[in-house]
This record gives sequence, C-alpha cells and structure tokens, in this order.
Amino acid sequence: MNSISANLNIMIKASEKASKILIRDFGEIENLQVKKKGPHDFVTNSDLKVEKTIIDELKKARPNYSIISEEKGIEINKDKNNIWLIDPIDGTINFLHGIPHFAISIALKSHDEIVSGLVFDPIKNEMFFAEKENGAFFNNHRIKVSKKNELNNCLFVTGGKIKNELDLTYRKSGCAALDMAYVAAGRYDGYFQNDLNLWDIAAGIILIKEAGGVLNEINLSIIKNIKIIASSTDINSKLLEKLNNF
Repeated sequence: MNSISANLNIMIKASEKASKILIRDFGEIENLQVKKKGPHDFVTNSDLKVEKTIIDELKKARPNYSIISEEKGIEINKDKNNIWLIDPIDGTINFLHGIPHFAISIALKSHDEIVSGLVFDPIKNEMFFAEKENGAFFNNHRIKVSKKNELNNCLFVTGGKIKNELDLTYRKSGCAALDMAYVAAGRYDGYFQNDLNLWDIAAGIILIKEAGGVLNEINLSIIKNIKIIASSTDINSKLLEKLNNF
C-alpha cells in the first residue's frame, strides 16, 4: 500500500487509544443489564469518554483544526477549512444490548470534501480506512466494492424506518459506519438510508468512493437529515430503480 498521511496516522492512533475504553466498557455491559438505571447512562458515559479521548488525541496533534462530533457538537477553531468529524460509538443500541457490532468513525473534511476517513470496529479488530486518491483499505489490504451485477445475487443493507416493502434482499445492522465500510469491502453490495447525520457517514463516503463505488450527491455543509444510496457502479442503476420511491 502507499504510505499513509500524517493526518490518517493521527486518526488511527486516536481510534486505537479510544477503543481500549470501548472494549473495557463493552465487557461491563453484561453486568449492568440487571440494574434498572444502569445501561443507558453507562452508554452515554462511554460515548463521552471515548469522544473526549479521540478529541484530546486529535487536538494534541492538530490544535487548530475545527471539530464536529456527535456529543459535543460543533467547535470552530482557528482553522475553519479542516474539520474533524467524529462519531465515538456508531451503533450505540447494539452496544447497549451487548451486541458486538459498533464502531468508532473519524473523518477529515478539508475545503468541503472528505479527504480521509476511518471506521474501526474494536471488538472484531477490523479497521477500514481511505484517503483521497490513495485507495481504501481493510486491515492494510486494498479493498474494492463488489462486482455483482444481478440484483438476485446481491445483499443490501439499510437502517432507520422503511415505509414500503422493498423487493430486495437486505439486512438492518444498526451501525451506519460499518454498513458503509462493508459496502466498500464488498461484503454488502449496496447501502441506502434516510435521516443520517454527517458524522455517521463521513468516513463511509470516502471509503466507498476510494473502493470504486458510487454515491448520490451529498451536500457536506448539511449536518443532519442526509440521505444516502451507495453501491458498486455495476448494480447502481438497478438499485436506484428498485428504490425510486425511497
């Protein structure tokens, strides 16, 4: 693989440090299920601890960059052109129920485009990352979107509420960041969802693009209510046809 940038290196280090908290806290979840008040407050607390660790690490290296993160919101610093987008635990409901399918997501938006992104699943120790014009990787191996071109052979993924029954084989995993990473890695053939937040999907956007996939136009200056339809180029038009009223 090509060498990674200093910024991506910083992101990887921050996510690895924060993941230690997540792994430890996830191990505690089982014991909490018995307490009435326990789990929900505990997850919020985990979210905040993980987010603080990530932000502290990123700030140490890049004190002037601005930040948009799920819990803390928007922090505009000296450098308004470079913005970290952070989701400390994407898939908190899974986390809360002791289901090992959640991830840390960090992306860097520079001059209104996502230039690097990382999705790290600490429990499975799976790291997906991508940089502009440098490809997408899973645990240091190059990844590409799937090559399937028959809908019948495809598996898609979605989240949130779906109004109409869809004539597609799809799953709901409860973690948008991993859904997009899995599309980039060719595990899922496509992903579609409404009402997303930018921090859920920022890293996924560059992962899919760099893995050779396609997405609908996304306005990166909007933070909420984002709609995404992403897939390989081969299947995209067929998927869009099925989703024409999505």
